[in-house]
Amino acid sequence: MSGLHRSSTDKMFFGVCGGIAQHLGISSFLVRVLFVILPISIIAYLLMAVILTEA
Repeated sequence: MSGLHRSSTDKMFFGVCGGIAQHLGISSFLVRVLFVILPISIIAYLLMAVILTEA
């Protein structure tokens, strides 16, 4: 599947970080760490949880 989507297998809450990691081909742990560090990430995460479709 191409494009950005929420992961149905690699998720803790909504699968947003897992989906981003799958799309970029990197570790979901790294994406989760970046979401914790960046201040705007909570708003971005919630928006993506609503907008992105699940794989």
